[in-house]
Amino acid sequence: MKKPTILITNDDGIKAGGLRYLISIMRELGDVLVVASEKSNSGQGHAITARAPLRLDLVEESEGYAEYVTNGTPVDCVKLGEQIVLKRKPDMIVSGVNHGSNASVNIMYSGTMAAVIEGSIAGIPSIGFSLDNYESSADFSACGSFIKEISTKVLKEGLSKGVCLNVNIPAVPKDEIKGVRICRQANARWVEQYEERADPRSRNYYWLTGYFEKLEDTEGTDQWAIDNNYISVVPVQYDLTSHKSLDTIKSWNLNGYGL
Repeated sequence: MKKPTILITNDDGIKAGGLRYLISIMRELGDVLVVASEKSNSGQGHAITARAPLRLDLVEESEGYAEYVTNGTPVDCVKLGEQIVLKRKPDMIVSGVNHGSNASVNIMYSGTMAAVIEGSIAGIPSIGFSLDNYESSADFSACGSFIKEISTKVLKEGLSKGVCLNVNIPAVPKDEIKGVRICRQANARWVEQYEERADPRSRNYYWLTGYFEKLEDTEGTDQWAIDNNYISVVPVQYDLTSHKSLDTIKSWNLNGYGL
């Protein structure tokens, strides 16, 4: 029986512990192609490399496994893996395991989830996995069985066209995880603050800081699930149209006459 081909990437870089852990799990499920960035691309969202040459170097190759490193972004990794290395669509894309939560509004900034959304644009079943622990030394051991179960289900059942999964895992021991919740995205935001500093030549520069503000604490949302030791699974689509607003905007009868 032919094994599925699984493309793996992340946004924390090719040496990240979360990526290495995800590779070990996916190698149990199929043939694996890894394409990852040489450095961290956290917070880069859906960026692509359009003004510099892209490099792609083979790191390791063996039966059923190949690993490449690139100077590109996570979205570049998906495109390079599909179009340059495989020259066909993989059976599934998985991204992560991210060091830190990608629940709620974090999905808008996440390179991990940008790779997954890119996969869904290409019609490939795709999943992003994140652990709510930002430490480089984070322990991923509690994640394994859940990652394997969700990935196996997606390989078997597929996903609807244009839909991918955003999976966030609380940073607690496995016996404290209460289960899996299918959720909607919570309402929250980052409140940015900029520290003004001066360089050795007395030129001002700004260092981004800030805090995460939860605007709701509603059961059934991804942030609530993580806060209460559940794994959250959010089906995500790349169509950003506010369909419920279409009739309202149409009622404005915009025709340009007032310009």
